[in-house]
Amino acid sequence: MENRKEQIIDLALQLIQQKGYVAFSYDDISKQLGVTKASIHYHFEKKEDLGAAIIDKIMQRLDRFSNSNASISPKEKLKMFFADRMERFRCYDICPISSLQTDFESLPEVMQKKVNEISEKELLITTNILREIQEQGDLQSSVDVDSLALMILAAGKGVLQYQRVLGKDLIADFMKQVSNLTDK
Repeated sequence: MENRKEQIIDLALQLIQQKGYVAFSYDDISKQLGVTKASIHYHFEKKEDLGAAIIDKIMQRLDRFSNSNASISPKEKLKMFFADRMERFRCYDICPISSLQTDFESLPEVMQKKVNEISEKELLITTNILREIQEQGDLQSSVDVDSLALMILAAGKGVLQYQRVLGKDLIADFMKQVSNLTDK
């Protein structure tokens, strides 16, 4: 049963990346998995329960990243953070956090709270990495790392949107520019 629950979460995550939270239904999941909607409701009574489970899964990934890279240089950490996130998206998928942010006003209150938490977590991770880079002297002390973190995250998410529309790989160029930010 746990395997089916994970399959539902993984497929719903994929659907969020492809068309957004508000645009997919339990019917989409049941057809693609070949199960009844009742089987999905067994695991997730309401769609917001499934949405919360998806956000929890993404949050676990962010936590794993934060907790597993203490021995890596901050510059490598920055590259790894974005490389890991960009590799998760196929050519026409978008960041699931971005997708949920786009649907924010349409989300149930419980999910809005979770989207807010995960957005803050993603921004905090990026800010902390940039602050470490700055403390090592690889980023000018005059740079506002909070603003730079927001700019990099927004640019990365924008790259995924443009890649989706233009149909060409833009991630390599984005990753190169992220690396160039901290090269002296």
